[in-house]
Amino acid sequence: MKRYYLGELEELVLLTVGVLFPEAYGVSVMDEIDKQVGRSLNISAVHSVLTRLEDKGFLKSKMSDPTEERGGRRKRIFLLTASGKRALEEVNEIRNQLYNQIPKVALQFKLA
Repeated sequence: MKRYYLGELEELVLLTVGVLFPEAYGVSVMDEIDKQVGRSLNISAVHSVLTRLEDKGFLKSKMSDPTEERGGRRKRIFLLTASGKRALEEVNEIRNQLYNQIPKVALQFKLA
């Protein structure tokens, strides 16, 4: 089985593209991450990660139709690929396996 390795920001962006289906584009991904996680990113960082994920085959993109509200400009819309979906499933499985191995007593301590 092929292993999928994602950095933390790559995972966050990939998850957000899935959440925003079918309207995930740079600014919407940036805004949704800020809304959901409270993490403020600049647009160039988001575009860099989106491009990297597309290069890895986890995303595909297409250009939207031009809209008046954007002054006739088009948006690059990103969608999960089958590999992107598998990568998210694998990351989720690994995180759950690790979490489930934490002894219950370790999670019962109260923070001071």
